[in-house]
Amino acid sequence: MAFAGTVFAQGGAAADLRNVVQLSAAGTVEVQQDLLVLNLATSKEGPDAAGVQAQLRQALDAALAEAKRSAQPGQMDARTGPFGLYPRYGKDGKINGWQGRAELILEGRDFARITATAAKIQTMAISQVSFSLSREARAKVEGEAQTQAIEGFRARAAELTKGFGFSAYSLREVAVNSNEMNPGPRVRMMAAEGKVAAMADAPVPVEAGKAQVVVNVSGSVQMR
Repeated sequence: MAFAGTVFAQGGAAADLRNVVQLSAAGTVEVQQDLLVLNLATSKEGPDAAGVQAQLRQALDAALAEAKRSAQPGQMDARTGPFGLYPRYGKDGKINGWQGRAELILEGRDFARITATAAKIQTMAISQVSFSLSREARAKVEGEAQTQAIEGFRARAAELTKGFGFSAYSLREVAVNSNEMNPGPRVRMMAAEGKVAAMADAPVPVEAGKAQVVVNVSGSVQMR
């Protein structure tokens, strides 16, 4: 837990701010990450935009069709990611070609299913692997972190009240917010497109770390 406090002493500009202390407390619970997000991507280039777009669409359609064969809600969901075309300029400043990139995202709690499916996709390579918490996992521990934060806030308020020579306090206002902290960085993988076929039937090994669910309680109390 973490605590902080600021006191407004008697004789302040506003009478209702006398004997008011602002403070905050945080509750933190560490939990195993249970959601894998795997990005696959392909890049194409050519002399005209229509041709590049057609190549990207063909690669994406094939990848999406393969992913849908193994898709299962919550365990592995497939969705398209960014799809873009960009002009390529020559030394004279004029457009001399086009390049583009398309992405497919596999996400879910079944790590084995996701990595096995990615290995079967021949038209795209893995570009990024990241982990997070599912809403279910987050909800399970968020209440525990919130209880820690509230208890810490009340204990700190009572301690400050006693320390400044008052016998009781009343709550003026309070705010509660939560966030997820992932200590480990995302893993980026750059693979040459020509090597994609060699990756078939060889799923990339993945291992999730732990995340911290943090709930902060902040507000002010009036000592009396």
